[in-house]
Amino acid sequence: MSNQSNTLKVGMIFISMIYFIFGFVTTFIITLSDPVMEAFDLTYTEGFLVNSAFFISYALFSIPSGGVVKRIGYKNSIVVGLGLISLAGFLFFPALRTESYPFFLGAIVVLSLGVVLLQTAANPFVSELGPPETSSGRLNLTMALNSIATWIAPLMIVFLILPAAIPAIADGINGVAGVGIRPSDLLPPFMIIAVIVLLIAIAVRLIKLPVISQEGAGNYATVFKYRHVLLGAFAIFCYVGAEVGIGTAISSYVVQPGLGGGISRELAIKFVGLYWAGAMIGRLFGAISLSNIRKKELKLTFAGLVMIWAFIVGYITLEFNAMMALTFFGFAVVNYGLMQLGQGKANLVLSVFAVVAIIMAVTSMVSTGKVALWSIVSIGMFNSIMFPNIFALAIKGLDRSEVALAAGVINTLIVGGAVIPFLMGIVGDAFNIQYSFIVPVLCYIYIVYFALVGSKLKPMGETAAPGPVS
Repeated sequence: MSNQSNTLKVGMIFISMIYFIFGFVTTFIITLSDPVMEAFDLTYTEGFLVNSAFFISYALFSIPSGGVVKRIGYKNSIVVGLGLISLAGFLFFPALRTESYPFFLGAIVVLSLGVVLLQTAANPFVSELGPPETSSGRLNLTMALNSIATWIAPLMIVFLILPAAIPAIADGINGVAGVGIRPSDLLPPFMIIAVIVLLIAIAVRLIKLPVISQEGAGNYATVFKYRHVLLGAFAIFCYVGAEVGIGTAISSYVVQPGLGGGISRELAIKFVGLYWAGAMIGRLFGAISLSNIRKKELKLTFAGLVMIWAFIVGYITLEFNAMMALTFFGFAVVNYGLMQLGQGKANLVLSVFAVVAIIMAVTSMVSTGKVALWSIVSIGMFNSIMFPNIFALAIKGLDRSEVALAAGVINTLIVGGAVIPFLMGIVGDAFNIQYSFIVPVLCYIYIVYFALVGSKLKPMGETAAPGPVS
């Protein structure tokens, strides 16, 4: 029993590293659009192909990735996924040295293929790495580490790429033509990613991870008969789309006088960082609330430490402003309190948070100034547990031979991160950016439906028998 427990702990440690990696890589690529446009002298349309090349992989490769995971197993799939990310990192060397943008986009596609395979393998692996009733807690913990990476990745761009442009800016001030960011300036972080990920791939290949059987008659025909899997996949589409859409709109929204308060562009970008940091705080709370920790005092102690961390994150992110950090801290307290309404049940917590997200988005739409600002930024904290809880509910009750295949189906609809922001842009152009938040509101309404109704186990075409909420 002790050896099995140690193996499970080692498995969680390494899988947590995997979540950090694909969280970092994803946010790094999303945040890289502006430096890439400057480096290659691109139009907005050309520059936005960076994100398109990355997210389209979810639509193209997620279902095939599910088949790969079922065929070669979780551990081997994780090693292959890490290997593809490392390979892509090295491919950026010739792409950037030759200043070939098509080659650069090709390397992003290889990178995203590795991320898709990692995510397809890692999510069900964590779910199966212990008791089913605590799978949401484990997913929240690993996704919290994923969120830490999303907070750090933009800072790494500032640290590793932008300093190269500082001499050019100084030359420009002195009357000498500066060169700005060059393609070669983008290279260092990719080389670091390539080497570190390669070392982790070798380590994962050598260590002993828990072997989770996928034996059984599971295939895509059996997976598609589960109504809650398909409804959960669309819930992932709505969640990812709403989260990315709001995160994309914040910086344009809050700088407008009379709407988000008319704050500076620099501070607006920092509020975007706080929006993503809120997901980290909420997921840490989710890991505590949905865990198998029985002692109430211990849970409260851990929750208190997370609240202190929330204040520190707010203080660092918002220019060391104690009052704004206290506001963020206050939302963290509310977040934990509302989480208790779910009574430790994944679907109830999901429904409560989706309702709060609706209220916050509508509040921001009908208000101005600081109320509009904080109500929209705080949604990040209530987005926090949605992905892990939706995923856990969507694969609940499946045979182990079906889990990896279901993960491929579910991850395909992460492509919502490309679709929903586009729809928000159409609404914003037609009316006002403030009214574009009606699109995520509709997404959250569907998530409430999935949490309370759609997540109940029943085959396609069958009416669910009344019973207790799971």
